Amino acid sequence: MVSGAPKPPPAAPLPGAVGLSHIGAYDWEAADGACGGSPHVHLACTEAYVVTAGRGAVQTLTPEGYRETDLAPGSLVWFTPGTVHRMVQRDGLRVTVLMENGGLPEAGDAVLTFPPSVLADPGKYAAAAALPAGEGPEAEEAARRRRDLAVEGYLELRAALLEGDARPLLEFHRAAARLVAPRVSGWERLWRTGALAAAERTGARLAALAAGDAAHLAGARVEAAVPARRGGYGMCGRREEYELPGAAPPHREG
Repeated sequence: MVSGAPKPPPAAPLPGAVGLSHIGAYDWEAADGACGGSPHVHLACTEAYVVTAGRGAVQTLTPEGYRETDLAPGSLVWFTPGTVHRMVQRDGLRVTVLMENGGLPEAGDAVLTFPPSVLADPGKYAAAAALPAGEGPEAEEAARRRRDLAVEGYLELRAALLEGDARPLLEFHRAAARLVAPRVSGWERLWRTGALAAAERTGARLAALAAGDAAHLAGARVEAAVPARRGGYGMCGRREEYELPGAAPPHREG
């Protein structure tokens, strides 16, 4: 430590308390012939894809209809809560994912598009979404089964939208909201200590600067991290995850 410098503050979170991971999209073929991940939705968080390699697409369902957005190196696409999304692999697709409210998806803000009979039963949903520990053949087979069940429900939602009927998607939204309702109080605590706290820190800095107070700048520091877990089976593909200051432990369904 430099002589006369103050004691370093606690480790700083990523800017804005966002979540960060890297994904190599699955190349497993699904029932409709497309290769890729498990369609799902976030209920509280906006998500962004920054494409770093390869080619593919993201298929999305909203009340406005079905859309497929091509992905290539340099592409940036983001989607708001309620957007059902499915990452499609075409040729070595690699994506860096930025997630609003880092910690919330890891705490369960991600609902797979399982058929209605599964979504209606929290026990059935939990069993269908769970993966065994480890990364061996058993885990891969479970991830494939989970993906295929999500695609089954997704294709029904997509078919209805293509016929101009948004009602099944809106009912899926309602079922997803009922499913996660017991978790929301925990999400609020994560938001208050994460994204909200980050915004409040900025407000305090602006107030200090307006008063000519530069004391907080003496706490300047540099942080660095490397992926703490590589190759886990996520919803969209194989994941590289970070353990970041202030973030919740990675949720293995992501």
